[in-house]
Amino acid sequence: MENAIMVMAALIGAGITMGLASIGAGIGDGIVTSKFIEGIARQPEAKNTLFMNTLISVGLIEAMPIIATVIALIMLYANPLIK
Repeated sequence: MENAIMVMAALIGAGITMGLASIGAGIGDGIVTSKFIEGIARQPEAKNTLFMNTLISVGLIEAMPIIATVIALIMLYANPLIK
């Protein structure tokens, strides 16, 4: 019975981890993109610099759900508390 509770807790924790990470990445991508469009509207001549910075920022933001997925998989398959 204790093993089933630990497995259930690991599954819930993995789901919450991946869900919150994807929500956070979506919000972050939206903010970065809106600021990019706002920057282009204010200074069209800075488009290339803004675009490069936006790509770097979005790439770093998208790394968060990937890392969260790895942590969730570790919680599921390499959990030392589950025998």
